Amino acid sequence: MSSKYVPTISSGVAGPLGVLHLPRLWLKVSLEAAGKLADGYPGIGAGYDSMVVGALGLNADAVKAFIKEQKPTYPQFESWIRKQQGVKLDKATIHKLNLAIAGYIHTDEARKGILTANGLPDDGSTLSDAINLNNLDDWYEFHAAVLK
Repeated sequence: MSSKYVPTISSGVAGPLGVLHLPRLWLKVSLEAAGKLADGYPGIGAGYDSMVVGALGLNADAVKAFIKEQKPTYPQFESWIRKQQGVKLDKATIHKLNLAIAGYIHTDEARKGILTANGLPDDGSTLSDAINLNNLDDWYEFHAAVLK
């Protein structure tokens, strides 16, 4: 079994705060801090990670430092977020962010690459939003790293 892990919490999952992708962000940064994040996965990348950090008014370096130093459970991470200066957790901000996450569509190239790797046709018969494509990609990478 691999000593590095593919983060298989979907971006379509929210924790008690109701923020999509936040549990996945916590998992990725936690794995990165422990040196256990699978190659090719950033702790905080330019996509959904940056969208969440920016929309909530968090500091990416502070998020990484807190997780590295405290090794929080997910509820402890959300509790820490609630205490951050200038954090935006109002319903309107969270709703707008969740809509942006749910509505994000990958480029044609990314979609084709993920579907091809999974042996699926690019004919519109598969959900092609970024959340579902990322799930397929994670499951493919998990299978390759752990189950093969």
